[in-house]
Amino acid sequence: MTDHNGDPRAEGLVTSNMPLVGHIVRETMGRVPSHVNRDDLTSAGLTALVQAAQAYDPERGVPFERYAATRIRGAILDELRSVDWASRSVRRRARDLEETRTRLSNALGRTPTVAEVASALGMSVDEVVANDDDVNRAQVLSLQGTTSSSLDELLPTRAPSPEELIEHQEKLTYLVEAIAELPERLRIVVQDYFFAERPMADIAAELGVTDSRISQMRAEALVLLRDALNHALEPSLVQPVGKPGGCASRRREAYFAAVAARHADAARRGMRPTSLDAAG
Repeated sequence: MTDHNGDPRAEGLVTSNMPLVGHIVRETMGRVPSHVNRDDLTSAGLTALVQAAQAYDPERGVPFERYAATRIRGAILDELRSVDWASRSVRRRARDLEETRTRLSNALGRTPTVAEVASALGMSVDEVVANDDDVNRAQVLSLQGTTSSSLDELLPTRAPSPEELIEHQEKLTYLVEAIAELPERLRIVVQDYFFAERPMADIAAELGVTDSRISQMRAEALVLLRDALNHALEPSLVQPVGKPGGCASRRREAYFAAVAARHADAARRGMRPTSLDAAG
């Protein structure tokens, strides 16, 4: 263990809070690709714990556990930034997959299946699922901002301006409302996969579908969530899907309208959901 400068208080804080490092590492490993090295994250977290114990000032009135957790999460995030865990090839395939899905959606008037996407790209279904999984594990760091463990707590940045705070809160509000208005099975997939961190196989068994179908539903839900936010905040960024006036287009418009209605209703009642619990 790193030297604590002989400070018994710091040594006690480190010893009693080592399980906190393990908890945060386990939490993080559930959101990143499996090839990320757990030992590297643990080492970064333990180093941050030691540094937090040495720098802690109880007179500031902040509990040590909260102070240390912020330092540990920041160190683990820095460690992740130093690793090219979303490689260029993954990012390139992700762009190819997105373009192919958009093209097939326009041609078919519906969301393509994983098998159709794989066939169009000359890939196997397993390769498409694996690539989606890596990309979506990265995206969860953003989605997780709607829960009590906010990305803002992890990123050491300058203090946001009041305007930026308002804009950020508005986006989170729309995201929570958009999740609540997803079709039931898509909502279950988003909540169980990203926030409850359930294995894909367990969700598939519960819904009575295959793992690849869960992957397709997850991708479909993320597209809907992205477009719902853009429809409300940046309409010019919304990509048309299917034929104008077709079934797919009408379903999307109905979904956007439902999100807008929920938002307006919450505004009238002075209620603003800021967590997934409020969205259920």
